[in-house]
Formats: sequence, C-alpha cells, structure tokens
Amino acid sequence: MELVIDRLSKQYKNKIAVDRVSLTMHPGVIGLLGENGAGKTTLMRMLCGVLRPTSGVVTFDGADVSTEEYRKNLGYLPQDFGYYPEFSGMEFLMYLSVLKGMDKRAARRRSQELIELVGLKEKAKKKIKTYSGGMKQRLGIAQALLNRPKLLILDEPTAGLDPKERVRFRELIAALGKKNIVLLSTHIVSDVEKIADRILLMRCGKIIFDGPCLDIGEQLEDFYLEKFEEEDR
Repeated sequence: MELVIDRLSKQYKNKIAVDRVSLTMHPGVIGLLGENGAGKTTLMRMLCGVLRPTSGVVTFDGADVSTEEYRKNLGYLPQDFGYYPEFSGMEFLMYLSVLKGMDKRAARRRSQELIELVGLKEKAKKKIKTYSGGMKQRLGIAQALLNRPKLLILDEPTAGLDPKERVRFRELIAALGKKNIVLLSTHIVSDVEKIADRILLMRCGKIIFDGPCLDIGEQLEDFYLEKFEEEDR
C-alpha cells in the first residue's frame, strides 16, 4: 500500500500555495503540522481530487487521483464538513452509503456500526441541526470511514471536540493507522504527538521537515517552534 506524491504544486495567479511537494507514504499515522496559510488544506484537497494541481502527480497503488480506483480507497473529512441539518445522523450516513453504491442492507449495517464507533448511538435518530459542534465532527469522522478506506485524509478533525472526545478520537485513529494510511492535518500539536508515526512540517507551501516522530527526541511542540524559528532566520 503506497501513496506517491510527485512534485505537486498549486499556484493561484502570483501566489504559490503548494510548491513542488514530493512524498511517499505507507500505512501508519502521518501528522501534517503548519501555521494557518501554510498550504495544508490545499495539499489535502489535491490528494482527494477536489482541487486540480497546477503540476505534479498523485497516485495510490499506481492509480491516479482522478480515477474511480483511487476514489474507492479514499476517505476524506474536509475542514468545512457539509451536512443536511434536517436529516438524522443515521439517515445522513445511510444516504451517503447508498451514494457510494452500497445496497440498503449493507448501508444500514455499516451506518449502525459507525454510529456506535463514534459514540453517537443515543443520538442516531436526532436531527443533525440539534447536534453540538463536537457531535457533528464525530459524524464527519464516521462518514469518512463508510467505504472502509485504505487512505484516510482528515483536515483539522479534532476541531470542536472536548478533551474526552479527543482521547477517543486519538485511539480510533491509532487503530486505523495500523493497516491504513492516515494523513492527519492539525495545528494542535498534542493531537499529533500522541499518535503519529511520522511528522511533516509545512511552511509557505513547502515541507520543511519529514521524519519519524521517535527521531525528534524532545517535546514535539518545542521542536515545531524551533523549526519555524530556524526558517525565520
């Protein structure tokens, strides 16, 4: 299982949002850290086929990002997750399951499984408009897992989660990362520090650090600040 990013760039008029990024990823949790405006979301949107790159190539096990083969292996939680407020959580997951080509029985079974996994069983029949921010985020995580993706891309997934929900989320992601590629973008260093096998630091559209979390040998937050200070010199 391999995600290959080859010289990927995105330019908007005079601004280069992502600048010739090349990476290869294998199963595990990869934490992508960077300040707001570093290019994290632009990179992730290109990896999901939502945004067309200016140049460069993205493949998963040889399949290009534009193909159905790539998409069927992909789970994505965008930063601004859209939902239907009049649907219940269960109805929403069922609806998305059918859109992904599941038959109704399989869709119901998978939706129930995920509702329980993210701790929304008691709220499954309530309308999404009554959900708290954290509950909506948990529903977003559930929809990203519907098709049992081998490649899971999560953009600021812990936004709106309380401390207890954060712990549950980290445990879930750590388990998923044992057999799948999980790319997790956040500016909350502690969320990455506890579960990431590999750390990527992004600044001004470029990857300025790429290495195993264990190699850092200090508090990740201190390392993160040091790297950005070095770049400023």
